[in-house]
Amino acid sequence: MSKKKILIVSAHPEPRSLNASLTSFAAEHLRAAGHEVRVSDLYAMKWKATVDADDFPDRDADERLAVMADSERATLDGRLAADIAAEQEKVLWSDAVILQFPMWWFSAPAILKGWVDRVFTAGFAYGPAVPPPYSHGPLAGRRALVSVTAGARGTAFSDRGIHGRLSDLLHPLQHGLFWFTGMEPLEPYAVTGANALTDEEYEAAKQAYAHRLDGLFTDAPVPFRTLTGGDYDHDMRLLPDREPGGTTGLDLHVHPGA
Repeated sequence: MSKKKILIVSAHPEPRSLNASLTSFAAEHLRAAGHEVRVSDLYAMKWKATVDADDFPDRDADERLAVMADSERATLDGRLAADIAAEQEKVLWSDAVILQFPMWWFSAPAILKGWVDRVFTAGFAYGPAVPPPYSHGPLAGRRALVSVTAGARGTAFSDRGIHGRLSDLLHPLQHGLFWFTGMEPLEPYAVTGANALTDEEYEAAKQAYAHRLDGLFTDAPVPFRTLTGGDYDHDMRLLPDREPGGTTGLDLHVHPGA
């Protein structure tokens, strides 16, 4: 395999955490394979998680803040805040992006959501000035992997588990961020029961993660549908003769009495 460039975005406040350990392990494993790796440790960077007018320094302060329009103008004019521009450069540099984070309240930590909100601006990740979304987006050609830890046992994240399937919980990232912008999302990697791992379980988790990292550019991506593949009507609704489950992101669940 040719040598690749990988960006790891890590989101945990404790440098001695399992997430920090998995970040270091992934970086070392990928570098040992000859790849180039950059790490954005959001807590160590003191990343600002909120979008506000300071993100667009040259906008007219007397005008009402219009985030999409102002972000697109600042992006296309090269006038974004320096920290945003630096992260966008890393994304463009990369052949793959890995997000490493703990599952907090069935989602990513706020600081990681803030990284997405601020970095994936109009004119960079979406909007009329870039290719259309869902497989043909501006970040096409890149792979994407979510590596997540969760305190709950793995069986709780299943089709009959109380938390629902992990793929459903991660749908906003897998489909709404990666696939929307053209990246190819892989099946997520998860370490469950993370609050009480034994040494043997931790070693097994690292070996399993190493296997996933080795397939970062060869494993088949999640088979999401394309917007332009003839499966959707003009209103972006799946056509009635198409199968509802599996490749739309979320299956259709029918509950008794519904």
